[in-house]
Order: sequence, then structure tokens, then C-alpha cells
Amino acid sequence: MPVLPGAEPYRHEGGEVGVLLCHGFTGSPQSLRPWAEYLAERGLTVSLPLLPGHGTRWQDMAVTGWQDWYAEVDRELRALREECDQVFVLGLSMGGALALRLAARHGDAISGIVVVNPANKVHGPAAHALPVARHLVRTTKGLANDIAKEGMDEVAYDRVPLHAAHSLRNFLRLVDGELPQVTQPMLLLHSPQDHVVPPADSARILGRVSSTDVREVLLEQSYHVATLDHDAEQIFEESHAFIGRLAPSVGKKGSTTGG
Repeated sequence: MPVLPGAEPYRHEGGEVGVLLCHGFTGSPQSLRPWAEYLAERGLTVSLPLLPGHGTRWQDMAVTGWQDWYAEVDRELRALREECDQVFVLGLSMGGALALRLAARHGDAISGIVVVNPANKVHGPAAHALPVARHLVRTTKGLANDIAKEGMDEVAYDRVPLHAAHSLRNFLRLVDGELPQVTQPMLLLHSPQDHVVPPADSARILGRVSSTDVREVLLEQSYHVATLDHDAEQIFEESHAFIGRLAPSVGKKGSTTGG
């Protein structure tokens, strides 16, 4: 199936500091593209992959699961590690959960993580029905376009395949158990008004990680897809400053010793 316009993966060869960006469940790289381009313009090497089953049609997602999504970002991380001295992992929503699992499993290979409205749990009574419901109903209504800013449109599915939602539920439970293994510096930005992922998810993540260098930022003007919303520029600037503090060589090319 052809990729939806705007949902294409993005790659930029920059300096010795690399950034991996992970998009969300049923979404696409389009939701993070402005963030990726902002960092690329400032000299970073950037990878924003398209997760399997995403960016085409929901039927393609119905036959994928968390193992496929995680394997994709794991591959991209390893590729960045081959060419960069330092690598940071950034993510939105489920992409935040993917970033946290990469951090838990790769340890010092990741210099820091930035998560925006990270998902920790599938909420509501429907979550408990998923193991059975997914065999009876194929899809439910989509999660896309929770954006306060008028005129913005997220390239994402308007339906959620229940097999994939069940896989997401299992993945988030797995990640929750691994949070104490996350020790890297972390910047967590979240929206008090989020109609997809409640603030309780961010609170739980903050309470369970072992990181000691942690900063929490509230995105007061944005809903869930904050990277396309009123606070997008703040996210971009905060993340760039966070990376720059931990990787002084940001934006410098060539030398592997930095300076």
C-alpha cells in the first residue's frame, strides 16, 4: 500500500549527535516532522522512522503488534549508534513508551530521553474487554487529531484495529515493569488537557523511573498531539537545550572528540 502523503519516514545526516524520534499509535512521522526538521536544522543527525502497519491504512496495522513497532525503533537506534557518538531518543504518546523501553534495555548507549504525553496504560473499561472483544469487533473509533490549534490536521487512522490495541495494552504493561531500569536523564513534557493520555500516565512514569536528572514541563496550551499544537515551539526549544546540555558537541561536524 502507498504511504499516505506526509506520513513518509524522515532521515537527515548531520553531526556526531544523533536523535531518534518515535511517533504514536495509529499516527505517523507527520506528527513529529516539524520537530525532526527543527533538530536537523541545528546540525543533528535525525531518524524518524515509519512504524510497521502505520501511515497506509488501518487494515495494515491490524496484522502488526508491539514486537514489530519496537523492532523498527530498535533497528534505527542501532544504526544511529554506528554513526554517532551520542544518541538521544524522543517520543510522543506510544512513541514515548517505545523510547522508555529502548532506554531500559540499551542503558548507556542512550544519552537521554525526551517524552511528550507518554502513554503508560490503556484506560477505561473497554481495555479489560480487549482480549475477547478483538475477536468480535475489528475496529473502534480513532484517536487522531486531539489538537487545540485550529487548522492543524494529524495524518493518522480514523479507526483503531482492536488486535493492535490489545497488543498495545500488553506492551504498555511490559514497559511499566521495566521503568525502574530507566536511568538516563529525562525531559518529560505533558499536557494537562489531554483527551487521549491522562496526566496520570506521566505521573506514574515520573514516579517509577530511576533517573535522577529529570525535568517535567507542562504544556498548558496543547492537547495530546502537542508537537503540532500551540506549545510545539516550546517542545522543540526545550528538547534542543536538553540535548545541548548533555552533548556539548551538538551541531558540530567531523571531530569525534567534540569541543
